[in-house]
Amino acid sequence: MAVFRVRKPAGKPGEWFYCIDHKRAEEGPDCPSKNRFGPYPTKIAAEHAMETAAERNLDWDTDPRWDDRG
Repeated sequence: MAVFRVRKPAGKPGEWFYCIDHKRAEEGPDCPSKNRFGPYPTKIAAEHAMETAAERNLDWDTDPRWDDRG
């Protein structure tokens, strides 16, 4: 009989993450890493994860050093 181990999400308690499945900040690594952003140092920072990602994407998209359109 095969024995399978349940994998726990990687991370440390006390760290904050933004779960894209639940659309909220969560303390500790409750959800798989493929479904979360983080870690963040505070709950407030995690709550603003989507805004932070949008700002970083805009910076990336408008950075002439990364213009690969030709």
